[in-house]
Amino acid sequence: MSVIENERQRRRTFAIISHPDAGKTTMTEKLLLFGGAIQLAGTVRSRKADRHATSDWMKMEQERGISVTTSVMQFPFGEHIINLLDTPGHQDFSEDTYRTLTAVDSALMMIDAARGVQPQTIKLLEVCRMHRSPIMTFINKMDREGRDPLELMEEIENIMGLRCVPFTWPIGSGREFQGVYNLHRKRLELYRSSEGGGGARPEEMIEVDLDDARLDELIGEYAAEELREAVELVVEAGDAFDLESYLKGYQTPVFFGSALNNFGVREFLDTLVELAPTPGVTETSERLVEPNEDKVMGFVFKIQANMNAMHRDRIAFFRVCAGEFTRGMKLRQVRTGKEIRMHNPITFMAKDRSLVETAYPGDIVGLHDKGSIQVGDTFTEGEMLKVTGIPHFAPELFRKVRLENPLATKALHKGLTHLGEEGAAQVFRLNLGGDLIVGAVGTLQFEVVAHRLRDEYRVEATWETVDFTCARWLSGEDETLSKLAKLYPRNMAKDARGHLVFLARGEFQIRSINERYEGLRFDATMEMV
Repeated sequence: MSVIENERQRRRTFAIISHPDAGKTTMTEKLLLFGGAIQLAGTVRSRKADRHATSDWMKMEQERGISVTTSVMQFPFGEHIINLLDTPGHQDFSEDTYRTLTAVDSALMMIDAARGVQPQTIKLLEVCRMHRSPIMTFINKMDREGRDPLELMEEIENIMGLRCVPFTWPIGSGREFQGVYNLHRKRLELYRSSEGGGGARPEEMIEVDLDDARLDELIGEYAAEELREAVELVVEAGDAFDLESYLKGYQTPVFFGSALNNFGVREFLDTLVELAPTPGVTETSERLVEPNEDKVMGFVFKIQANMNAMHRDRIAFFRVCAGEFTRGMKLRQVRTGKEIRMHNPITFMAKDRSLVETAYPGDIVGLHDKGSIQVGDTFTEGEMLKVTGIPHFAPELFRKVRLENPLATKALHKGLTHLGEEGAAQVFRLNLGGDLIVGAVGTLQFEVVAHRLRDEYRVEATWETVDFTCARWLSGEDETLSKLAKLYPRNMAKDARGHLVFLARGEFQIRSINERYEGLRFDATMEMV
């Protein structure tokens, strides 16, 4: 077996997806604890706390206890290397999450035991389906009062179209929560509160069959009988686990536990390295790229400006898809045709970083960028390949930027350019007058952009409402586009990459124009090229 293939087999690259407040960032912390990457979990529960979630590096995230940008963390677990991407849970950041999901091989879906399936979870699952990503499910907060486990699984199946296969089954909930029976490994795992979720405490594991009389002694006769009946019902009515069905995204292994109290986290991690897929083939517009090929190929799925406030740096997140990436090597940027030497590539532990000497398929590498790299860029050792499936989505809300200090115009343009390129929001420049229009999926994005302009670029800016309600990327014959520009000069704009955009006052306006002009295309998505 080659070095590349051996290293590929060790990798597991996955993202955590959930609705806000389902416990996603807490789960990230506990996975890092079990992987030995950190010694003490941060907390997002107290604004006065000195510690913050390891994955929430942005000042605004620490102040408000929310994740609004994707964090990347790599850590060892046994013989394996885990690449964990903690995505924004807030619905206003679905585009950043979408692009992140193009860079992983599987996902963990977090469900709140009391709330069940929530809207943002559904949206994110649809993204996973588009990429045929296998999904494991963790039903969290079992140590609090919640809904019936059978009801929760039925909801997942009905709403999300996934067949649930429980790998563990809970014994009680809330104050009565005693632990789980591990159906996958046929053992009892007893719950121990870790008093606020500090350090990772191992649950007590006892090898015992369900029909063993010892079970009655360990958890009580009534709880044991309830457990046997529930498991019998689940086994008879449900599907047996099928690895192929899981890998194709039809089945989801289900775990019950409490991320805050570290319960069930280790079992999930053990199962992840056992069953989750290793890095696979990558689709490009030219051919399928196998991960164990000799030459390096990868793509940029995210750009983050100012992760290090002292240096105002800009980092491109690069997923290695094939070959052995080494520090100092030259790679071709396919979009521009230029060769770029990979000076000082880094690996991440949230905002902490260290130099990378080598990286393999599935790894996420940080490339220092002075403004020449774009999201969607493919890098190779020479071959002209273009990774597909990384689009922009048309924003739904629009605001015009109003600058408090006109002398800060240059800094404003610089800040909005950087934030637009990294996907914090989309920035359009009107052809008539040159005003900057910021487009977003949700209102929180405007707050984040204003916060980051102030914090990172020392620019005080506020928002003015505009009467645009939708944006469409525009294409067609030059003559028709020229005619349209003369008729609708106030609607024509360009995005951060120079693509022509039509900012409309409603979809009715777009339909009306389409009916009158043949050959025009108004696209709600734009493939990153």
